[in-house]
Amino acid sequence: MKLIRFGEPGREKPGVIVEGKRLDVSGFGSDYTEQFFETDGLERLNKWLEIHQGDCPVVDEGARLGAPISRPSKIVCVGLNYAKHAEESGMAIPKEPVLFFKATTAIVGPNDDLIIPRGSEKTDWEVELAVIIGKKASYVTEEEAMDYVAGYALHNDYSERAYQLEREGQWVKGKSNDTFAPLGPFLATKEEIENPHNLNLWLKLNGEMMQNSNTSDFVFDIPKLVSYISEFMTLLPGDVISTGTPFGVGLGLDPQRYLKPGDVVELGIEGLGSAKQVARAYQ
Repeated sequence: MKLIRFGEPGREKPGVIVEGKRLDVSGFGSDYTEQFFETDGLERLNKWLEIHQGDCPVVDEGARLGAPISRPSKIVCVGLNYAKHAEESGMAIPKEPVLFFKATTAIVGPNDDLIIPRGSEKTDWEVELAVIIGKKASYVTEEEAMDYVAGYALHNDYSERAYQLEREGQWVKGKSNDTFAPLGPFLATKEEIENPHNLNLWLKLNGEMMQNSNTSDFVFDIPKLVSYISEFMTLLPGDVISTGTPFGVGLGLDPQRYLKPGDVVELGIEGLGSAKQVARAYQ
C-alpha cells in the first residue's frame, strides 16, 4: 500500500495510491498519525478499502501533496552512514551509528519550496531513505527490528553547514530550519519494497546529477539502526529514522557549492518516487 496526504498545508487529508490512481480515504476517519500506526491502522485501512475503495473520490492530479505522515513525535537522523560520504566530509567511518535529531517543524510536502534560512550561505542537500516506525520500539533486537518497520519514504535532509559545523553545540541547529525535511511523495509500506538495502537513490541540482548511489553502501543497515536507536530512546509509531546520505553533497565538493534562490533540486529513490523543490529566499 502507498499512503499519501494531500491538500493545503495544515489541512491535509489522507489518501492512498491504488493502481496509479490517488484516492481520497477521508471516509476511513483517520489521518496517518501516531495513533493510526499504534492501532494497526495499516491493516484496518486495508480491510476498509476492500469494501469502500469503489466509493473513494479520485484526488485531482494537480492537488498538492503533503508529507505522507502527520507530524511524528521525532525525526532521528543518522550521520555518516555511507562510507564515501564520510570520506568527502573529512570524517572517519563511525564505529557505531552517529545520531542527531531534526525538528519535526521542518517537515513539509515533497514538492514544497525550500526556504533558505535568513542569512544562510551554506544550505546543502542530502537525499536519504526514511524509515517509518510502525509500533512502539524499546530495546529491540536486530533479529526482530524489521517487525517494527511500517514502511519507507523519500527524504531530503537539508542542512545549513555553517549552523551545523561552525557554530557551538550539536548538529540539530543546522538541520531544523522550516522546510528542511520534505517527505514523500508517498509512504510505501514494507511489503512494497522487496529489499531496502538495494535501492538506487539520486539527486540533481538544476539538472546536474550530484548524488547517485545505492543503499547497499550503508555502513549500518536498517535492523542495526532500529535496534541501536531503541537502546537510547523509545521509538513511537510514526517516528522517522533518516538513514543517512551518500556522497555528492555540496560540502564535499571542491570548491564547495551551496544552494541559492532559484535553484531546483530533484531527487528520488527506486520504488519511492521522486520530489522537486525550488529554493527561495527567506522573506
